[in-house]
Amino acid sequence: MHLLQRFLPEHQFSEQHQIRIDAAPGHVLDMVPRLDVADFPLVKLFMELRAVPARIAAALGKPVGERRVDAGFGLHEFTPLGRDADRELAFGLIGRFWEPTAGLIRVNADAFGAFSTPGVPKLVMTFVAEPDGAGTLLTTRTCVHCPDVASRRRFTPYWLLIRLPSGLIRRTLLQRIKQLAEAPEPPAAPLTRPE
Repeated sequence: MHLLQRFLPEHQFSEQHQIRIDAAPGHVLDMVPRLDVADFPLVKLFMELRAVPARIAAALGKPVGERRVDAGFGLHEFTPLGRDADRELAFGLIGRFWEPTAGLIRVNADAFGAFSTPGVPKLVMTFVAEPDGAGTLLTTRTCVHCPDVASRRRFTPYWLLIRLPSGLIRRTLLQRIKQLAEAPEPPAAPLTRPE
């Protein structure tokens, strides 16, 4: 069973992107945790724009929840859900994503699957590495489950608004994974003999 089916068996929203990488599947998946959104100027711009409503709310003296206004949004916000050997890596996120601070709810991987609260969607992002000749076909898929009609109504306009930049971010992340995975290994330091 894929990690996506394990942690999010039902979803109403989905986005998928792929890239071919000249590296082994396990090595490709090893690169995913190395991603830092701050390394990508365009992605950083989208994240800054995403934080504008929270900054305005904070400036007006309104509570903005536990998420820091200037922390940015990246992979560090996600709950690592697990890795299936050299095949798949999954991350999860729970929250009212349309709110200025995304209304994130922190849980560990064990609690993620069981979490079910009306009005609070769950998101799973997976990276699936499939052998492709001498390389890997890497697919990232982001799926969102809204537990009720009310949350679906609130999430739908947000999804329509962020889908294009979200897709661009995912494609940029895939390009960075490719760059990291295909980079030559640094030469080993020469051995020195003790004097």
